[in-house]
Amino acid sequence: MAQLHPGDPAPAFTAPDQNGGTVKLSDYSGQKVFVYFYPKANTSG
Repeated sequence: MAQLHPGDPAPAFTAPDQNGGTVKLSDYSGQKVFVYFYPKANTSG
């Protein structure tokens, strides 16, 4: 997997949302998006 660096465009991805639905980055095409990832609860990181 390629490593991302600050300023790199985000790769296309699909992820589950908090309600069990699906979110695709492409749903926000043309908009500014802030994506935040965090470690799973109770894990080191």
